[in-house]
Amino acid sequence: MPVKPSTVDLPLRLKTPDVWASQALEEPLELLNDHAHLEKKAATNALELLNRWPDPTPPAKWVQTMTSIARDEVEHLAVVTRILARRGGRLTKGHRSPYANSLRRLVRNGQGTRELLDRLLVSALIEARSCERFEMLSRFCDDRELAKLYAGLWASENGHYRVFLERARDLHTADDVEKRWDWMLNQEAKIVKQQTPGPRMHSGWA
Repeated sequence: MPVKPSTVDLPLRLKTPDVWASQALEEPLELLNDHAHLEKKAATNALELLNRWPDPTPPAKWVQTMTSIARDEVEHLAVVTRILARRGGRLTKGHRSPYANSLRRLVRNGQGTRELLDRLLVSALIEARSCERFEMLSRFCDDRELAKLYAGLWASENGHYRVFLERARDLHTADDVEKRWDWMLNQEAKIVKQQTPGPRMHSGWA
């Protein structure tokens, strides 16, 4: 029996208000296009992380995690683009995500394992916020096919954010990870609140 989507266990410091879902769903094809691009970027991110382990030979656990996430995201991309095309939409060539770009500016570039830690935590934040948004869309979407899509993706994103945190703890002490995670959660709450409204998975609300 499928598990009902929930946001109870998410660590996010700012809850998205219900009005976001109704505003984002006003243009479902635009939302699907944005969603597809996010899945593509998530797959690319996992493959980039695969090669960022600090030693020449990464442990099997690291390789398995990143390849599994990349595979999941590519499968999600295929599903979303198929629905988009069937409904008369098209995947645009270009795409910007102000939310993700702002989060990536938190990364301590050029600082070795600190940079990698930050990249993992940013990935976890994006997955956690996506998880929250999928749960909301599954409740507020009147379109049964899309509601089912979002409910199904919720479970996957919930698992992904947890795995990124687990891999972060392979790099640093639990105390270091928790301190940085706590700081990043507070920054993410500020960043998501600054986003403009629109048919985007990580948009703001009016």
